[in-house]
Amino acid sequence: MEILCYTRQPKEDIIYGNRMANSMHLAYRGEDGLFRPFHHNEGILYAKAVEDTLSGVLNARSMKSPWIFLMKDGGYGIAAVRIGAEGEKDPDSEGCILFFTSRDLVHYKEIGLCRLLESEYIEEVRCAYDRDKQSYKVCWRGEKNGWQEGLYDFGEGRGGTLCSVRKTDDPEIPAPDVLEEELELIEGAIWGNVVEIPAETGDYLSKKLLVPVCVAMELSEKGPFGSEDELKNVKAVAVYSDGSRVERKIDWEKPVEGIVRGKVHQEHFPAPFAEHRADPVCMYKDGKYYFLATNDADDNHTLYMRCSDTLEGIITAEESLFLDSDTYPGIGGLLWAPEFHEIDGKLYVFHAATSGEFYCEESRVRRLREGGDPMSRNDWSEPIMVVKKDGTPLCEEGKVISLDMTTFTYEGKVYAMWSQRQFLPVDQGAWLYLAQIDEKEPWKLISDPVCIAKPEYGWENNHTYVVEGPFALEREGQLMVTYAAAAVDATYTVGLLKPVMGSDILEPGSWRKNNYPLMSSNSVRGEYGPGHNSYLTDENGLVWNFYHMRSGVDGPRSSAVRRTHFDVDGEPMLDVTDELDLPEKLRYVEVRLHTK
Repeated sequence: MEILCYTRQPKEDIIYGNRMANSMHLAYRGEDGLFRPFHHNEGILYAKAVEDTLSGVLNARSMKSPWIFLMKDGGYGIAAVRIGAEGEKDPDSEGCILFFTSRDLVHYKEIGLCRLLESEYIEEVRCAYDRDKQSYKVCWRGEKNGWQEGLYDFGEGRGGTLCSVRKTDDPEIPAPDVLEEELELIEGAIWGNVVEIPAETGDYLSKKLLVPVCVAMELSEKGPFGSEDELKNVKAVAVYSDGSRVERKIDWEKPVEGIVRGKVHQEHFPAPFAEHRADPVCMYKDGKYYFLATNDADDNHTLYMRCSDTLEGIITAEESLFLDSDTYPGIGGLLWAPEFHEIDGKLYVFHAATSGEFYCEESRVRRLREGGDPMSRNDWSEPIMVVKKDGTPLCEEGKVISLDMTTFTYEGKVYAMWSQRQFLPVDQGAWLYLAQIDEKEPWKLISDPVCIAKPEYGWENNHTYVVEGPFALEREGQLMVTYAAAAVDATYTVGLLKPVMGSDILEPGSWRKNNYPLMSSNSVRGEYGPGHNSYLTDENGLVWNFYHMRSGVDGPRSSAVRRTHFDVDGEPMLDVTDELDLPEKLRYVEVRLHTK
């Protein structure tokens, strides 16, 4: 398979600005000879921000002129020119190129800056491995002195040696032969280079970065079937273009002349299904579905709960007041991001609230009394503030805020993860923190908080430096955490964190972050700023992704939901729309009964 790497011309800042466009994108050459983009024509590889060692403040960076080349060990190297967040020159990168490695062109490691010149900004770079000289040939075009080339030992990464430097008018590594008509299907593409990759790597890229579609529907049992009773446990098996298979329940009709027709069961939700409701979460408990969300309709002064016997019933279920900003002392407005969590057999709702202004926002917990009704606000305790292991408040009021607290179990221990933002003495942006908590009193930390993620990539610090809204999903022995990033506008996105299973997750180095967002305004047409998602496993074993989005760039935050697909690595794919997930033509199955 031939792969093209490229950057893009930026569009309006709110739609696809510099921090998104100035990243490495990938496209593949189709059977018709034209390149088509992976991942909705959105960046796959982003440069990391640079952190000020004194203040902790992040300074965003972008890239231009990416170039993929084969490494000696069989992996891939990526060379690029690092630039400022909005496309300006980066003073720290003068005379340098930015170097990454990858085994599969999906996951990347940023090695850092490699110096080629003492001074002069580099505008373009090309690289290739020279087997005869057992080194890497590098060609670069400087801002003033034109093309030069030499040999560089990328195996050493940062601080590698450069030798045999010479000026040239004809670089030994040629520019890719890409015709304009070949790029016509890629909006705004600024080409880098073309590389041939093995079929298995191309297959993996396709399964990770292209949206799958349901292509066939089969039955879980072949039959023959002699009666309706024999069909009760038969499932529909949806077969997808990525090779995955998903079992679904079938709603069977009555036989007609020995033919039984069945409808493949799946709930269908309008997008959005609840306007002015953000940060949605849904729980299935004791045969009922419960729904909570931030209420933007009254400036976050109330939280309302819905309950239904069916998942689809959540759309029209009546709302009951769960919490307001008047009932309890110390609980003012800005009631944010409620979440259901069952810990040690007891049900809790974690949420944020403030005793006064925004800068006093803190995480809190309500507990349902034994035998209580989740829909009765009086069956829940007064909100309890989350505290550190020494009993002091989690954050210093007026200087640091905490919000979006979630919980999960890992290796028998219960952990809380949340977003925390320091405003004074300097605004560092919002970072994700993790700590172990007391399962008997889950508002108490029993370990020191550690930071495990910062908004270092362009899609995380677009308009503001924020990572927030974490939510854990465990599947097939793998713990995954999705989280929201960037400003709560049309630039909002969803990213993915995973720990190395078996490691100490309180060690920040145990976590791996995807370099690109799983969901953004590019993922589904007409859905802007999707984010702050959560997961529900329904009564049939299907996993649903609840999230908020805007129907227009300036539309209200509103709740939406669709089924979560899982890719070749078992990671969530959040952009498989209803029409792709279960096309109309595949929504019915038929079997003939064979009676004796």
